[in-house]
Order: sequence, then C-alpha cells, then structure tokens
Amino acid sequence: MSKVTLVGAGPGDPDLLTVKAVKAIEAADVLLVDDLVSDAIMALAPATARVVYVGKRGGCAQTPQEFIERLMIAEARAGHHVVRLKGGDPYMFGRGGEERAHLLAQGIAVDVVPGITSGLAGAASIGIPLTHRDWSQGAVFVTGHGKDAQSEPNWGALAQSRLTLVIYMGVARCAQIQAGLLAGGASPATPVAVVQSATRHAQRQLITTLGALPDALAASGIGSPAVIVVGDVVRCADAWPGEAVATQETRHAA
Repeated sequence: MSKVTLVGAGPGDPDLLTVKAVKAIEAADVLLVDDLVSDAIMALAPATARVVYVGKRGGCAQTPQEFIERLMIAEARAGHHVVRLKGGDPYMFGRGGEERAHLLAQGIAVDVVPGITSGLAGAASIGIPLTHRDWSQGAVFVTGHGKDAQSEPNWGALAQSRLTLVIYMGVARCAQIQAGLLAGGASPATPVAVVQSATRHAQRQLITTLGALPDALAASGIGSPAVIVVGDVVRCADAWPGEAVATQETRHAA
C-alpha cells in the first residue's frame, strides 16, 4: 500500500513552495487538486501523473468531501502515491485535519507538507507584519463564517483582544463582520487591508478603515479569494495613506 501526502501549495507563487512540496508533486502518481492551486505550480507535476481537480470554493459547484476521501483511499490502496494538493496550508481552513484522521482510520499512511497560507503571504506582499511590538502582540486567523450559527466567530471577543485579525472567506460577509467588531468596541478608524489573489499576477489590494470597509470593498471590485487584515499593523502597508482610503493594484512576476 502506498501513501497519501497532504501538500500545501502556498498562495500561488511557485517560488514560495517548500522544497519538500516540490519533491512530493514531482513524485506523485495521482494529484487531487484544489481550485486555488496555480497553473505555474501544476506545471511541476509529472506528465505521467493522473490529475483530478476537486474544487471546493464557496459559492461554486463543489466536489463532495466524501468523494475526495473515497478517491484518496482507493488510489492509495491501488499502490499509488497520492498527493492531495491544497492552496495555502493543508491545516489552515483546508480540512487537512479531517482528511488525515479519515485516512489513518483506514490504515493508510499520511504525510503532511505545510505551505505558506494566504494570510501570511497577502499581508507580507504589501509590507504588513502581522505582529509588531508597538501595535500587536499576536495574530488570530479566523474564518469569516462558521460551519453553522453555533460556530460563528465571536467578533466582540476578537475586537476586545486587540490582536491582529486575519479573516479568511470574509468578503461576502464583510458588513456583518464590521458590525460585530464595532459592536465589540473596535474603533471605526481601525486600519484594514484586503488582499485578493495574493502573490499572483492578478493580485489586488485595498487599504481602508473598518468604518468604511463595506462601501470601500464594494467600490474596489475586489472579491474572493481574498483575506482581510484588521489592526494597527496595517499602518505598515506600503500604500498606507493616513486617513485617506486608497486602492492599489500590484502585479507580481511568476
């Protein structure tokens, strides 16, 4: 029996892959690939590998998780080296923990290769450190929506934490997120950055404030996939305009 490797493909720039990730991709017999994995990274796959796209983006047609897990098990039991290639990091909102547990329960060996998550890459790409001795002693990575109403993030508590918030999958719910943070005591003047398609040719970003976020985001045309960074560390952004609201588009070489 062969094994399954859960590989973090990072935010899209192939230069940000780890050496171990590249080796795993190049050695794959079967690749199960998320929608957010870039073409430049897929170019590393061997011509002999079977590639199956198993997209799971919100608001789009999705491959059922149960099908993905069954396929990984079947291919591994057939003696193939299966690579489950995920955008970002397998354990950061990627359901990697669920997949590993399910595979281990079936007696299948699993290796996990971490990847650079978009929350780190997006912030760094425009000059934002997620921690700063003057402004933030930590960072919280949080989804913009829970699995259900009971798992909805406690935005009031997060506002009181005074930590940098890195919000995934929050564009469609930015008004609710804004309302929750303001109700929790966050200042409308709190700096906010939104980074779409971090590290890719099409990267775009918005620098604004919490009070202006929904209107500024709608006017910018920025959509998913994007991360939202909330906190005073956004003042370190290359395009920080002081009290003004500004947008900037940056294109990165592959």
